[in-house]
Amino acid sequence: MANVSSAAPQPKIQTAQTAQPAATDPTALGGKTTIEDGVVAKIAGIAAREVAGVYALGGGAARVVGAIRDVLNTTDLSQGISVEVGEKQVAVDVTIVAEYPAALQQVAGEVRAAIYRAMQHLVGMEVTEVNVTVNDVHIPSDDDDAAVAQTQEARVL
Repeated sequence: MANVSSAAPQPKIQTAQTAQPAATDPTALGGKTTIEDGVVAKIAGIAAREVAGVYALGGGAARVVGAIRDVLNTTDLSQGISVEVGEKQVAVDVTIVAEYPAALQQVAGEVRAAIYRAMQHLVGMEVTEVNVTVNDVHIPSDDDDAAVAQTQEARVL
């Protein structure tokens, strides 16, 4: 008996493929991302603290509270930072204490640039403005005087 095989070509079955967004393209995926104001402020605070010539952030009262938090190991990284966050844009106000004898305009410009970079790269938002207020200058000898005052003996008991 001879094997008879049909030589007729079999039709190809085509399946419909739905276009799936690539997992590496975050803009192609659906959904919404919300970044809280506190997160944006914290990122701005970290960026500002990393600039050479910045001694601290915030005004006098905020720094007093900050010193207490530092003792308790609960540093507020958003201290001295105020943000306005929209859907696509952010505005930042930062108050700094500069180290003496740093050039104040240069330090403020570097703080502004650091915050712009952080907002664009880490937060992914357009920056409308970064306002820097220098409200004090830290003189290292002030720390030395405070340390000496603490180590002196009391004159009266």
